[in-house]
Amino acid sequence: MRDTKESRLLLVLLIAIAFALITVDIRGGRNSPVDGARHAAAAAFGPIEDGLSSAVDPVGDAVSAVRDSGDRHDRLAVLEKGNAALKAKLGSDDRNRSRLAQLDKMLKIAGEGQYGIKGAQVIAIGSAQGFSWTITIDAGADDGIKRDMTVLNGDGLVGRVTTVGPSTSTILLANDPDFTVGTRMEGDDELGFASGQGDRPLRVELLNGKAEVKKGDRLVTFGSQADRPFVPGVPVGVVSRVDPSGGGLTRTLYVTPYVSFTKLDIVGVVVAAPKQDPRDTVLPTKPKPVPTPTVTVTVTPSADAPVTEEQQ
Repeated sequence: MRDTKESRLLLVLLIAIAFALITVDIRGGRNSPVDGARHAAAAAFGPIEDGLSSAVDPVGDAVSAVRDSGDRHDRLAVLEKGNAALKAKLGSDDRNRSRLAQLDKMLKIAGEGQYGIKGAQVIAIGSAQGFSWTITIDAGADDGIKRDMTVLNGDGLVGRVTTVGPSTSTILLANDPDFTVGTRMEGDDELGFASGQGDRPLRVELLNGKAEVKKGDRLVTFGSQADRPFVPGVPVGVVSRVDPSGGGLTRTLYVTPYVSFTKLDIVGVVVAAPKQDPRDTVLPTKPKPVPTPTVTVTVTPSADAPVTEEQQ
């Protein structure tokens, strides 16, 4: 339409009519004379609006999902999917039932400690000629593994990641002489440092030389700054011997690790640390003490036994 005097007059007239209808509608309230026209318009344009809404809502939902889901949630979802794939890969035949049991036990520890883990299988051990205790697993940088991540299994602390390739990683085991990890005693929270001794128990130096420690006490990892290389709360082992206190600055303990380092198969690399320190909650339930049976012997004289003067 050309911008003529008639078109401008028509526009002003339409605007005036619109204002008049709005005024009538407001004053009429529920009995507005234009209410029927409003319903007719809604009936005509409603399906179109609904279709547009259906087309747009999935996009909005997707944006909301990305915005509301944190990196941790997404990462744990991916890990759960990967661990499920590993579980399916293991199968259910007799040969792999032990592996499935190991995986289930490890996932239980991960759940109790709120660790995000990447499950893997041991595919090689360190050279027999070397002095280091290491294993190689079938997960690497492509799976999100990085150097100095904690490694555990269903029993407790296995070690830490030292070398990472695209699809494999090398793990330094906790019993290696070059391995050291900060520890916390269960209950009294005494801190120390555990060092590997090969096939012998771990050696732990407590920072408090006067700490009260006894055989059977248990330890967990203390954790590291920024949770690398160690996350807190992973079970380490049980005290098997305590050196007599000589009044020194530290006290020496010998700890039997929970993990059997010669029987490793399924392990987990902690790729997401817990939000809070689980402290002692991941430790296994203490076995109930077995009561020592007592035997009471009652001597009953036989009928044929001679009667002494004291018995008369």
